[in-house]
Amino acid sequence: MLPENHLLKGKKGLIVGIANEHSIAAGCATAFRASGAELCITYQNDKARKFVDPVATSVGADMFLPLDVTDHEQTDAVFSRIEQSWGKLDFLLHSIAFCPREDLHGRVVDCSQEGFGLAMDISVHSLIRLARRAEPLMHDGGTILTVSYHGAEKVVDNYNVMGPVKAALEATTRYLSVELGPRNIRVNALSPGPLQTRAASGIDHFDTLINDARARAPMHRLTTIDEVGAMAACLVTDFARSVTGNTSYIDGGHHVV
Repeated sequence: MLPENHLLKGKKGLIVGIANEHSIAAGCATAFRASGAELCITYQNDKARKFVDPVATSVGADMFLPLDVTDHEQTDAVFSRIEQSWGKLDFLLHSIAFCPREDLHGRVVDCSQEGFGLAMDISVHSLIRLARRAEPLMHDGGTILTVSYHGAEKVVDNYNVMGPVKAALEATTRYLSVELGPRNIRVNALSPGPLQTRAASGIDHFDTLINDARARAPMHRLTTIDEVGAMAACLVTDFARSVTGNTSYIDGGHHVV
């Protein structure tokens, strides 16, 4: 866990995509709070709320709001609440990905049009929608982070259609960094190694992927959500004020092997 510090004191951030206490976004929330940030945390629906609530409580979230990114009215409500309560936003973490199970487990060539469209909408276009709403609230600049995976760059067994989807996410990150750069808003992607999260559990033969990562990574161990959180917190601080359009690997060096 990141030691307490004041590097993000006074900064206010929105975190979208916490599934439970083991999720990447939960590790990031913990690191942001340890660095002194104030947080708005969202949950997808009433069913998800009970899994996200312990995280929101543990980090002392200032706001805990419902947000299904496909619901434009809920999106409006979240950003309106942030504007009313804080008057600004300093950083946004987008940690959302989805693909229908039947499309995720099949070949890319067999992916349905509907499944591909839904995966792209929730995993990629939702970042664009959130960035559009965050932009006017980042008066003094800000940071937008999203979460990718090495399958965006190289073919990973059983990652299937999420490879092209994550590739689109990383490309979107680069384009947003150029478009928002003049407003001093930095946009970066985090690319952790394989982690035992709820989202990862949907991938076929995930245990094999985990074992391969541990064996092949130069550090011969798996990444933790705390380590991903530490990188996320660093990217929000002024230490990273010239870092944008980048994909940061937190995978023990696995991506170079």
